[in-house]
Amino acid sequence: MSTEQFDVTIIGGGPGGYVAAVRGSQLGLKVALVEKDRRLGGTCGLRGCIPTKQLLMSAHYYEKAQKDLADFGVQVSEVRLAFADVQKRKDKVVTKNSKGVEYLMKKNKVTTFNGFARLQLPGKVEVTYEGGKKETISTKNIIIATGSVVRPIPGFETDGERVVNSDHILELKQVPKSLIVVGSGAVGTEFASVYSRFGAETTLVELLPRLMPLEDEEVSKELEKSFRKRGIKSLTGTKLEKVEKTEDGVRATGKDAKGGDVSLEAEMLLVAVGRMPFTEGLGLEGTKIKVERGYVSVDEFCRTGEANVYAIGDVIPTPALAHLASKEGIMVVEQIAGRKTHPINLRHVPSCTYCDPEVASVGLTEAKAREMGYDVKVAKFPFSASGKARILGEEEGFVKVVAETRYDELLGVHIIGPHATEIIHECIVALHLESTAEELGRAIHAHPTVSEAVMEAAEGIHGLTIHF
Repeated sequence: MSTEQFDVTIIGGGPGGYVAAVRGSQLGLKVALVEKDRRLGGTCGLRGCIPTKQLLMSAHYYEKAQKDLADFGVQVSEVRLAFADVQKRKDKVVTKNSKGVEYLMKKNKVTTFNGFARLQLPGKVEVTYEGGKKETISTKNIIIATGSVVRPIPGFETDGERVVNSDHILELKQVPKSLIVVGSGAVGTEFASVYSRFGAETTLVELLPRLMPLEDEEVSKELEKSFRKRGIKSLTGTKLEKVEKTEDGVRATGKDAKGGDVSLEAEMLLVAVGRMPFTEGLGLEGTKIKVERGYVSVDEFCRTGEANVYAIGDVIPTPALAHLASKEGIMVVEQIAGRKTHPINLRHVPSCTYCDPEVASVGLTEAKAREMGYDVKVAKFPFSASGKARILGEEEGFVKVVAETRYDELLGVHIIGPHATEIIHECIVALHLESTAEELGRAIHAHPTVSEAVMEAAEGIHGLTIHF
């Protein structure tokens, strides 16, 4: 048994856990971090955000070199995809990121335990190392930050070769000739964007009536149009019921929205729906910690039913986003350190999808705002009217601002187009500061930038857009 007494022990070294560890140390707490993986970074750093965005960047450069550079007066010949080098760069970036997290733990004097954690309440965590050796940590507080794993889908069992999940598809040795992607959320649209640009004939299948069903409806329509231009087929309102292996790939069958038969064939099928919280072996049984539908139940301050035990990130029923997990972790350790904290306003949590074109949003969709009874006013500004978007050669999409008429309050901003995932941030700050549409429109934006589209859309709420 460890003789040390920690102020807080964090289970999980992803962006929820390691960020909480750093902030805890900054506030003078003695922090332990337990991680079952040999590397720190969690799903986001090792198998999610970081590696997928690196693949997307390689796909972006490949497409530019193939199709667009000549328009910019840069003539290249014999453009080839070196997929092995794409994977090498992805692995290099992932490793560098993970090493960076290790460095942060050392810099902030966080004691790291590499093993499986199990709660031994009150005030203890048992760590089982590879090989079976065990150690018990004494701790005043515990944060569960164990994240999520791919959820198995009955009838679509993965084999890592023909039927793959989001972990498998990161490690492919070659690009499939054709690909069926089941699910059009962030995971599905991003991988469809990657592999279609790498040359795979790609079909995106969505059970609900539109792509990216959680986004604003106009954004969904624009994305479907953009994908069509790129040769990505979209089948919405379609339920695939089973997949079987063929001589050279897979056949997926099901029904469309009208009950008609659907049959699709491809070399590979990606199951891009469903993740589930990871609580296996954590020892929640027999405690006061409630688990509902697999998620750990918490209050608005991320407190569980057990005193001094908290849970954050994908393991609780808030949006499964790395940046939200980080802020939840910070909120929790600040409470532990005796700081005054506030619950996180989930309406101010941004959603970003790095497909091509990018999609980003914060706040209420137009439909949700109307459903909630607001007197809604909306305005859009297309990137086709943006000088900087023309310079970039990326003129698809728009910025859409949703406001209410009584106080001119900003309710939501929805962006599809160039650098959407970067320019959304001023909108997050505006919502956080309770800005009006007029204030956002009056703020000076540098010219020429794609960010001007936000200003122009905000001005449009009062019919004052200049360039459209």
